[in-house]
Order: sequence, then C-alpha cells, then structure tokens
Amino acid sequence: MKILTVVGARPQFIKAATVSRIIQKEQGIEEILVHTGQHYDAGMSQVFFNELEIPEPKYNLGIGSLPHGAQTGRMLEALETVIQQEKPNWVLVYGDTNSTLAGALAAVKLHIPVGHVEAGLRSFNRTMPEEINRILTDHIASILFAPTETAVKHLHHEGIAQDKIHLVGDVMYDAALFYGEKAGINTKLLPSLELEPKQYFLATIHRAENTDDAKRLSIIMEGLKQLSTQMPIILPLHPRTKTKLADQNIAIDGTSNLRIIEPVGYLDMVHLEKQAKLIITDSGGVQKEAYFHGVPCAVLRDETEWQELVDLGWNILISPKSADYIYHTIDEFARKKFPAKLDLYGDGHSCNKIVTLLKES
Repeated sequence: MKILTVVGARPQFIKAATVSRIIQKEQGIEEILVHTGQHYDAGMSQVFFNELEIPEPKYNLGIGSLPHGAQTGRMLEALETVIQQEKPNWVLVYGDTNSTLAGALAAVKLHIPVGHVEAGLRSFNRTMPEEINRILTDHIASILFAPTETAVKHLHHEGIAQDKIHLVGDVMYDAALFYGEKAGINTKLLPSLELEPKQYFLATIHRAENTDDAKRLSIIMEGLKQLSTQMPIILPLHPRTKTKLADQNIAIDGTSNLRIIEPVGYLDMVHLEKQAKLIITDSGGVQKEAYFHGVPCAVLRDETEWQELVDLGWNILISPKSADYIYHTIDEFARKKFPAKLDLYGDGHSCNKIVTLLKES
C-alpha cells in the first residue's frame, strides 16, 4: 500500500508526525510525504521536521505565500502531477488549510480515495477560508477521521454517509502525550527569557480575521499591552502577524511587558504552553494543546471549532471589540477556579486507529 500525505502548515506537521510514526512501524505500507511549501519560513517549517523526526518530504512544492485562489490553484496543479507520478492507494490530508483542499481536490479528480484527518470541525462562520476548506474536503473524502462526538454529529447533519465516518479521537492529543514528555528536558528557554513557571501568559495571534483587519489587530495588541501590566506576556510572532503589524504601522511599545520573540520550535512551544499561567490565542490547535496541558485558554475569536472546551469552562471566547474588554475579561477569567478535565479527545491512540482503518479499507 502507498499513502501520499500532503502537509503545508505547522499544525499539519505535528499531526502528520504522529501518524507517520505508526506507519513506519507497519510492514507493507510506503508513505510519500509532500510539503506544499505553504509555511516556508524555517521557523515555521524545517524546525518541525527536525524536532518531530518526520522523514524529509520526497517532494517540496515551494508554493509559498500567495492569495488564496492563486495558492490553492498552484498547489492543485503541482499535486496533480505528483499523484500521477506516484499512483498512491490513498491521499491523506489534515485539517483545514489550502494545502488540505488542494490535496483532496487533486486526488478525487484522479479517482484516488481521500482520507481526511480532523474531519467534521465546524465554526459555522463561512467567511473563514478554513471553514470552506474543511467543508469541501469532508464532502469529497472517502474516509473521515473525526476527533470528537461533536464532529461526528456535524457530519451526520450534513448528510455524509455513516460508513465513511469514524470516531478515532484527536491526533493532537496523541502528539501531546508523546512529545509532551520530551518538551523542556534540555531547553533553557524560560531562564533565557527570565521567566518562572506559571508567572507569565503566552499569546499567539495569526488568523486572517484578526491580522488583516487593522482596527481589530490594533485592539488586540493594545489589550495585550494592558494585560502585560499584570503579568508578563510572551508573544512568539507569526510571520503573517509581523508583516501585518508593519504594513498597518502598529507599533509595539518596547517599555511594556509584552515581549515579542521569534517563532519557536514545537518542543519549546509545548514547554511554553505547559508552564504558562494562561494562554491567549486565535489558533485552533493551541486551544486544544492548552487543555491537554491543563492550562486555561482565552480565545480571541468570535467563534470556535472546539465549543466543547468553552462549554466545559476551560476556554473562553472573547470577541476583540475593545482593548479594555480584552483586558478585563481575561483578567477576570484568569482568577477563576477551573473544573476537572474530561476525556474529550480519545485515548491517545488515534493514529493507530487511522492506520488500521486505511489498511482495512
């Protein structure tokens, strides 16, 4: 059996690493890894392949940053050529990026079955490119690997055949268990930043809805600066956010306790997450990673794909309508008592289930 895996962005590298680790143990399965180049910055790409011990991609398409239509179109064209050359039994895609949709479209048009890892997520906001990507991918995939019961219900409501849907759990939980033990073993990151465990907030901001809107991005940055008067905030700056801050002339006051650092590798990021008092993010993956590590999370978005974490009380949705609102809401949230954690995301063996299902299908 030959599986062609398509990845292109940081979260996909992490998810693919967990599944690839199981595939490598299997006899009779060959995996061909294709990197679209969607995340091309070394801090967002190569470091993850090195740390997670992912095999080097056989193909690096080098598409890079482009408008959505151009980027997806070029990926589709390049992936079609790769699939024709490799003739895989399955094309495996992850999540909700342009790489996901391009991989699924290229495969289905060549009559190659598609497996979609992290199927069934919905924010119900169709202005988000990710929402369109995940809906289209789910409806053309041959096998859908759902992380939660909620995701399964979404797929049922959309009329997807029951025999295509499999509740396997969340591969990110597998990753948190496996790589979480390695995080922080050899790092000197906290001392280098002059930080103590549970004495700082960690923030990540990168989504288009926050970075492409100058007013919204300015409000978020001002809210973080206000919060940093109460607790140091560490912000590993995503390349997209760095560019938008410069384009929109949004300055960071160097005297504040909001500390901008370069993007960090996965293991260092997990270490920062585990040791933070609270995480502030607009990332889908970081919302869950926070929960896996028992850290409360403030989500700077209008909606989330992981509503169960909001319902449970570990996460809070904060629409960034004003800096004062961000400051006061997070300050109050950080002081509350958090409930016991529940097993929402499987048993840590999602990847084994995915590989087994691919072998049997």
